[in-house]
Amino acid sequence: MSAPKVHIEGTKLLGKGLALAAVTVDQDAAYWEWHIEITEGPGGRGPGNDEGDECLKFGVATKKDSRFYKALESHTDGDTTPEEDGTALMRSIPVEDGDTIGVAVQQSDLPMVQFLVNGEPRHDLAINRFRGAVYPSIYVREGISATAIFVEDNWQEMSPHARFGPLIAARGII
Repeated sequence: MSAPKVHIEGTKLLGKGLALAAVTVDQDAAYWEWHIEITEGPGGRGPGNDEGDECLKFGVATKKDSRFYKALESHTDGDTTPEEDGTALMRSIPVEDGDTIGVAVQQSDLPMVQFLVNGEPRHDLAINRFRGAVYPSIYVREGISATAIFVEDNWQEMSPHARFGPLIAARGII
């Protein structure tokens, strides 16, 4: 599920808003990457934007439905809390063209979301103690595209530990 202003091409996301993968994180430890590309034009690093580093939000989110996105659009003042905009289990990370943002989720005794920027752990961004089903998620913005990489052979960096394997879609027994 994604915000109406997010355009999805395979696993590449463009536009603005919250987007969730279609599969929950069901295994004990999972890792995936986001490969970042800064595009030119409004919101990107092209003509008319000299802001420096751009931030996107990465992490996990609980399931959202169309009513959630409609309610979010009604907040025209842009003053929403992370709980209201679905990003409570996400962190804002400055990105540059070509960056790789790794997300590692552990659901053992102490559920945790860890972040890596170009292979370097960012312990200051870790999220501890969450509950329930969560989905890989990103909050994208105009001028930046992000490609989700769930296949281990396509990762540019190593997961933080051998126990973190690629995200696996759950299969029903019946």
